[in-house]
Amino acid sequence: MPEQTIRREFGVYQFARHLGLSHWQLRLGREHGLVPAPDVAGERWSARLAEEARGGGEKVIAMFGSEPPIGSTRAAARLAHRVSLDVERGDIEVLVAQGELDVISNFRGHPVYLMRDLDRLARESVRAVVLARKGPLFESVDAGGAAMILDWPKKSFDRIAFERRLPVDQLGRYALDDIHALASKGDLNQQILEEKHQMAIARARRAEIKVEDVVRGWLLRCTAYVDRAADQPPDLTAIRRALRALAAARAASTGHEYGAT
Repeated sequence: MPEQTIRREFGVYQFARHLGLSHWQLRLGREHGLVPAPDVAGERWSARLAEEARGGGEKVIAMFGSEPPIGSTRAAARLAHRVSLDVERGDIEVLVAQGELDVISNFRGHPVYLMRDLDRLARESVRAVVLARKGPLFESVDAGGAAMILDWPKKSFDRIAFERRLPVDQLGRYALDDIHALASKGDLNQQILEEKHQMAIARARRAEIKVEDVVRGWLLRCTAYVDRAADQPPDLTAIRRALRALAAARAASTGHEYGAT
C-alpha cells in the first residue's frame, strides 16, 4: 500500500513502499528508467519527486512482475524441471546469445533472469540447445541431472534409484526415459515432496536456533555489563538486527510447519 505518512524526503526503502514496490523491483525500475534517480544527497528522494513518480510503481510491476529474478543456476534448474531435460548454466547463456532469453539485470556481477521469461521459453528451443551440447549423450543423464529434472534432492534420487535398481549404462548414466517414468509416478513424487517439506522445516529450525543463540549471547553480555563484569554495554544495533532475524526465522519456521512451502 502507498505510504500515508507525510515526508519531506524518502530513503530507498521508504520510496519503494511509497511506490508499492519491493526493493528489487525499485532497483530494476531505476535500471530501466521507469522510476527516477534520487534528487537529494545520500540516495534520497524529495517529496515532490516521490509524488511525481508514484505511477511508476505500476509500470514496474507490469514489466517485471512480482517474482524476483534468479541467477543462472536456479534458472537452469527451473527449466530442467519444466522441460524434463538436464539443463545446465551454460545452456542458459546459449539461450541468451541466441536471443531467446533476456538478461534482465545483474546481481553481484552475475546475470539474472525473470522467471516468467524462463517459463515462456519454447520447449523445442531449450531441447535444441541441450541436444547440441550433449550430442550422443542426449538420451541419458547422470544422477545430478536426474535429480534436477525431477526436482528432487539428490540424496532422495540416489536412494530411490538404489531401491528400484534403476539400470545405468557403462558410464553410470540413467536412461532419460526411466527418469521421465519416475516423474509420472504421483505417489512417489508426493513422498519426495513430503521429504522436502520436512527438510525445509529442519533447515528453518536450525536457522532459528542459530539466531536464538546470538540473542542469548547478547543478553549474557548485557547481564555482564549490569553486574559490572564488563566495562561497555553490548551493541544495540546488533540486538535489533538479531531480533529482526529471529522474527523472520520464526515466521519461516511457522510457515513451513503449516505447509506454506
